[in-house]
Amino acid sequence: FNFSRATSLCVLLPTPHGIMGDVVQMHFSTVDYVIFVVLLVASAGIGLYYAFSGGCQRTTQEFLLADRSMRCLPVSLSLLATFQSAVAILGAPAEIYTHGTQYWFLGCSYFLGLLIPAHIFIPVFYRLHLSSTYQYLELRFSKSVRICGTVTFIFQMVSLTGFDLWGAVLAMGLVCTLYTALGGLKAVIWTDVFQTIVMFAGQLAVIIVGTHQAGGIAEVWKKAQNGSRISGLDLNPDPLERHTFWTLGVGGVFLMLALYGVNQAQVQRYLSSRTEKEAIMSCYVVFPCQQIVLTMGCLMGLVMYARYGEESPLDQGYVKSNDQMVLYFVMDVLQDLPGLPGLFVACLFSGALSTISSAFNSLATVTMEDLIKPHVSPMTEARATLLSKMLALGYGLVCLAMAYIASLMGSVLQAALSIFGMVGGPLLGLFCLGMFFPWANSTGALVGLLSGLVMAFWIGIGSFLSRMSASAPPVINATVIPDVGNMTTAVMTTLITSKPRPSGVQALYSLSYMWYSAHNSATVVVVGLLVSFLTGKVFPNKSNTLRLKFFLMLMKLPL
Repeated sequence: FNFSRATSLCVLLPTPHGIMGDVVQMHFSTVDYVIFVVLLVASAGIGLYYAFSGGCQRTTQEFLLADRSMRCLPVSLSLLATFQSAVAILGAPAEIYTHGTQYWFLGCSYFLGLLIPAHIFIPVFYRLHLSSTYQYLELRFSKSVRICGTVTFIFQMVSLTGFDLWGAVLAMGLVCTLYTALGGLKAVIWTDVFQTIVMFAGQLAVIIVGTHQAGGIAEVWKKAQNGSRISGLDLNPDPLERHTFWTLGVGGVFLMLALYGVNQAQVQRYLSSRTEKEAIMSCYVVFPCQQIVLTMGCLMGLVMYARYGEESPLDQGYVKSNDQMVLYFVMDVLQDLPGLPGLFVACLFSGALSTISSAFNSLATVTMEDLIKPHVSPMTEARATLLSKMLALGYGLVCLAMAYIASLMGSVLQAALSIFGMVGGPLLGLFCLGMFFPWANSTGALVGLLSGLVMAFWIGIGSFLSRMSASAPPVINATVIPDVGNMTTAVMTTLITSKPRPSGVQALYSLSYMWYSAHNSATVVVVGLLVSFLTGKVFPNKSNTLRLKFFLMLMKLPL
């Protein structure tokens, strides 16, 4: 299975008769290449258009916040595209194929995960007219808390923008860097809109063709049921279980809050809206779109199972990881339909482009607003804008390097969500500490954030090492059964696969990755409150008291 070069896209497929070792090699057709190139050219064209139209990106307000002129629909589609990345396009179907439809219950978390940001986080950030969410941390706590929050976010986003098709990502990354650095947030949002349409079209094409080849949706469902891939409602409250209703439906709420509530890449889109009402409406519009995207990922996984059953391409040796199975499946299903493989690859790269461009722009924003402007003597608007563009370009190159590192990782879906929970959780806890607990102080916020990060990486790294360590071989029970027919002895061996429930530290390492955000944000809040009480400096001076009253007034809460 060779998908490592943008200039030589091919895949080894079994023959229709499924003879082991008998493979055919299929290359992209001219039409596929044309569709793929059109995606890159169109994305670059949108960036160039906004670079030389309107205000020509001469101010930081226009470059970083699109002049606060965006309407609800493009903001909504951009919010969707930002984290509907190649990770989700590859990972969700592979998850469904391997473990069944339990993952679909993540959709239950979307309601609260979007409703809470719409009515709590967005009003605070929008009414303060912020450029960076971390400006709030300085207003609420102190400059040191703001800097710590910014540095944590930079680490989080640089870690998450890797894309594991390294050979092809170079051309894609350069195009992405071009339109982000030249066209600013407005170009990023409108390319997100275009790329969202491409993502929907690519996934829909694969689902329709794959379902038709499998004999229809009824046949797909029947095979999935027979293969135990249709999961019921698992109400097991055990937080160590990887996926249950509670880990996905409740733990997922905290993951969504970290994504759509306080993440700079998303908040920056809210802040680009024309009005606060349109910013809130964009959250509501994202909700059904997210459900559609999740359902499409689940359907693709079921269609994959209907095609391969238990004889997965991974078991047959055609691919090296679960995440590569989706690419294999697409090339297998669409091999006789020129243009459609190119459409799906364009879909896949659209997911990567939208995520990476959002990272470039948001990283440039927080670096300029939180790390440079407060510590540099007043600079002209032209110089600030030029520096913002250079920062976007620089982060583009850094994230390309991270793409190479990502190519060495394993399961992209769990890895990405785990990293986000490890870093996004403490950041969510920090903002919750500031907004919901007026007696929390700066010292508590700093110690809480540090404790949350330490706890997050302790559990995350411990979990990784625990999985990587060589596990003990399964216990074998040998039962001697007399064979009356020939008076010989038959030995039946039974593998005992059940494992004892982990305890102590191992229980922490076995925590479902979907609980990472909730656990780590709770750690920040609990430690932050405790330290605030111990230090006894809840309101160290009059200015902090006035600052708190200002925020309460801003939120129209009783003083």
